[in-house]
Amino acid sequence: MSIIFPDIVTDRLKLVVLTLDDSESVFRHFSSEDVTRFMDISPCKDRDEAEDIIRFHLEDTGCRWGIFSKSDAKLIGTCGFHCWAQGEQPRAEIGFDLAREYWGRGLMQEALKPVIDFGFKEMSLDFIEATVEQDNKRSISLLRKLNFERETELRDQLIYFFLLREHWRSEGKIER
Repeated sequence: MSIIFPDIVTDRLKLVVLTLDDSESVFRHFSSEDVTRFMDISPCKDRDEAEDIIRFHLEDTGCRWGIFSKSDAKLIGTCGFHCWAQGEQPRAEIGFDLAREYWGRGLMQEALKPVIDFGFKEMSLDFIEATVEQDNKRSISLLRKLNFERETELRDQLIYFFLLREHWRSEGKIER
């Protein structure tokens, strides 16, 4: 299934698929240890590493949106789907990150609700997965707020979460 990943607009945010044109903003964002602390990457040391991150997501089966603040058009985070498996039980893993100065404002929840809607409605996912390091309390809390369920056993010292389509309460129309 081929799909076009649209811009997504919320009250405070605009989500736009990242391209190589965003490499400078991605470099600034991912050079922060606060952003990469719970990710499987080190902070970016140069723009080439930022371009590698963007290329990875452009070549993967999913999509990575840049999360831009509508008030100043600044990149404040990213989110999206990777490892999109199509077939009998369509699923994808969701990932997200946010600049420290924007933590605690409900922005990631605001961004992820229409992204999850898109996954279930447009990508026809049966379920969405997420993996979180045990010390990442903020992400664990966010996933619970979004109705993700936690698997009982750790794998590779990571907590696995999943959200079934039938357990998601849609937020309505996706504004594009």
